[in-house]
Amino acid sequence: MRRRTRLPGRLLAAFATLTLLPVLATPASAETRPETVRLLAKAAADECFAGVGVDYPPGPPCAAGQPKVNQSYVWGLAQAGRRLWFGTGANVLCLKPEGYQVREPILNDDYVCEFGQSQPARGNPALPATLGDHRTPEVYTYDLATERLTERTADITSASPADANLLHTTAGLRSAAAHQGVVLLGGPSVVGGVNVFAFDTLTGRYLGSTNLSAYENIRHWVVAGGVLYAGVGLGANGGEAGRVLRWTGDRTDPFAFTEVADLPTQVADLTEHQGRLYVSTWPKAIVDGAVARIPDHVDPAAAPPAAHSVDDTDTTGLASIWMSPPLAAGAPGLNPADAGNWTQVWSAADYEPDPVVRRAYALGGLASYGGRLHWGTMHVPLQATALHVSVYPPRSQAQLQATVQNTQRAFAVFRGQDLGGAHERIETLYGESALPAYDPTANNGVGAWAPASTGTTPVYGASGFGDPFNLYAWKMAVAGGRLYVGTMDFAYISLEGEMPTPPAGAATSPPTFGADLWSFDAPGRPARAVDTGGFGNPLNQGVRTMVVDGSTLYLGMANPMNLRTDPTPGVPKGGWELIRVSRR
Repeated sequence: MRRRTRLPGRLLAAFATLTLLPVLATPASAETRPETVRLLAKAAADECFAGVGVDYPPGPPCAAGQPKVNQSYVWGLAQAGRRLWFGTGANVLCLKPEGYQVREPILNDDYVCEFGQSQPARGNPALPATLGDHRTPEVYTYDLATERLTERTADITSASPADANLLHTTAGLRSAAAHQGVVLLGGPSVVGGVNVFAFDTLTGRYLGSTNLSAYENIRHWVVAGGVLYAGVGLGANGGEAGRVLRWTGDRTDPFAFTEVADLPTQVADLTEHQGRLYVSTWPKAIVDGAVARIPDHVDPAAAPPAAHSVDDTDTTGLASIWMSPPLAAGAPGLNPADAGNWTQVWSAADYEPDPVVRRAYALGGLASYGGRLHWGTMHVPLQATALHVSVYPPRSQAQLQATVQNTQRAFAVFRGQDLGGAHERIETLYGESALPAYDPTANNGVGAWAPASTGTTPVYGASGFGDPFNLYAWKMAVAGGRLYVGTMDFAYISLEGEMPTPPAGAATSPPTFGADLWSFDAPGRPARAVDTGGFGNPLNQGVRTMVVDGSTLYLGMANPMNLRTDPTPGVPKGGWELIRVSRR
């Protein structure tokens, strides 16, 4: 059992070298910061933990063991009137062990992933070890007028055994939307399909649930032109293809949908821009589960492994931006006849020079701002490394370390105008002018890494807003005339919660622990740091979702540190947080 290491020990040194890269964050303005931040609600401990493989003692309060907080993400968040609705995800870090190369339970001071040794897994041999840490997601409302948090999970579980079973088998309530008097909360099922739950926004009454068996993943919704749309994936983990669904339901029939986009990859986020719908997607290389593991050791005496060919001509399977037909063409909004008429206007191949690494790019938030579409990339930790190792197996330990170091990417931020048109212009706002690319023919066929041009010069600064551990531009939203970007910062996990000391005289600034929120205060101006430390809690690793109310933002945070439950005031705690960011 691994007691301290979150990532394989051989990789920690490679990640630590990222702290030596320049951090080019925009300095704080001399003026008073225009935002105020307030914590509205926080996940509470919901279980007692006495050791891996040990049955859970009663509580909390915990007479034996220690308190544990399983609910780690505000995963889906929506607003209806003066009420926020949200659904959670439990132990999300533990439900994706491949990204962290874990083969056994993890136990450290911050979190535990029991996998197959959890009490639910031991009591149900049919439960896969990867789902051993799954817990039933929860549903809450937060009344903005009374500032009262109310759990609504029992509205579902007490409705009928079928409703309860659907919730119990939901991996997490990954998405939420409110439209025409109905709140919809949806997430992937652990047994197949997408589970969706509906409430009446006026009365709060639970309306029922359904399983959309044709789909396997759902992340975001958007209202465009008065119509509600959702992006989904098909096949295992959504990896075969993507669809955009138009909601055609109401309070009496809340689960009516029609397909209005047929895409080659899973839809991530959606936004309206200049009369069209734009979506960002995830690549097949991540979501289809075909990424290989990173070897623990390379035996130099072994026969050289065979490399695989790489087809870099077809970009449709890459993370991409897709553009719909005009929303006003034909019948109002998008309709089934529009499903095959979407246009790919950008892909990771337009920026990333390495043909293997680009296959592991994902896309996150996107938003319309200042007459231009903005979007950002996402980089699941070590997925590009594992993919590269599967294509070009290293022949030595030094080659393995070189692959680890040269496949890491922080997110890039782009903006584009007249996409797909005669006057198209796409700019890299934050990114790199060159990135490492692998040449398998170099050194007489041994292979080597070398800088290669991205074909662009960043307008404002380096990837990740200058922080190499900022891996996700997870969500974007426009509020009060400003474009906000919420990030996922991987520094706390990758550095084991201990920031290395930069070498004496190094002209660098160390990264920070905790998610960032940045603001483009006006078109044509660089981003400004609103907060770079998880809003006072360095365990908040990501801004998972945002809801806009005028100039106010409501943020749903991702915080997987399930053992950080010390009640001492001022001590950072694990579990989801609901945060308000408002203008002064």
